[in-house]
Amino acid sequence: MTFYRNLILAALILTFGVVTLGAYVRLSDAGLGCPDWPGCYGKLTPHHAADAINAELAERPDGPVSHDKAWKEMVHRYAAGTLGLLVLGIAVLAWRGRREARGSPALPLLLLGLIVFQALLGMWTVTKLLKPLVVTSHLLGGMATLSLLLWLWLRERGHASHAYFARADHLRGSAALGLLLVATQIALGGWVSTNYAALACTDFPMCQGVWMPPMDFEHGFTLHRELGETAAGDLLPMTALTGIHWVHRVMALIVTLYLGWLALRLLRTPGYAGMSLVVAGLLTLQVALGIGNVLLSLPLALAVAHNAGAGLLLASLVVLNYRVRRR
Repeated sequence: MTFYRNLILAALILTFGVVTLGAYVRLSDAGLGCPDWPGCYGKLTPHHAADAINAELAERPDGPVSHDKAWKEMVHRYAAGTLGLLVLGIAVLAWRGRREARGSPALPLLLLGLIVFQALLGMWTVTKLLKPLVVTSHLLGGMATLSLLLWLWLRERGHASHAYFARADHLRGSAALGLLLVATQIALGGWVSTNYAALACTDFPMCQGVWMPPMDFEHGFTLHRELGETAAGDLLPMTALTGIHWVHRVMALIVTLYLGWLALRLLRTPGYAGMSLVVAGLLTLQVALGIGNVLLSLPLALAVAHNAGAGLLLASLVVLNYRVRRR
């Protein structure tokens, strides 16, 4: 089953790349670089669709379509398509070798279903014109894929994956809550990004010079609406964007305090000092990147790094939960 494990590892690494690349596409406003799916104006590559792209540029020079954006969007689709093939291969091998595998093929089959749903979300992201609920769901699906592939890889490594970890059943509840909090914060971060609310507060630690600026939570957290609009079709007010951003900050404080406490608890648990340093280090990095994005007006490199850091922090909590739940 060595090939099977290596295939899982390749898919895991590629998933992290796809999630990061997806953030780059979204943050560089290239999500509609090709306004159809799965090709680009019905063609395999933007090169073959050059005439259609040029025609769109002639009509709308400042629109969402350009050659550069089209290539960004399609490279992301190529990477996601490759990942889909890898997960299909994992599911087939898991089913065929289910008697020799370390667990049932249920998890690989679940991953395959998730990848299919991710493909649909990718299509809807384009056809629904970057609807926030769809784009945020697409991000969460990518993070879920990353988490499940990591769990599967740890499971297939067997004893080698936890040779240096003592049993720590008392940490199960704490680790699970930490994972839930990080996942919730990622969802809120996705909601900030997909609503373009990252710069609703341009100062720190206060927001717009006060601790509690005017906020509209009702419109900000209405899920079923178009980008930049309320459910009634009116322009989304700035107070709604402020509310979205502010909630993300408050949740960041909660996550920071909780994971800081969890890291200290891990430090006092035999065999988990290294895990403590990883969680604390990634948490510190995420906080620094978040503050930097606000104070430096969301530079693309820092914004993408913040998304990648969220994936790594989530992965560290997945590893921790696997460790404390192993038998």
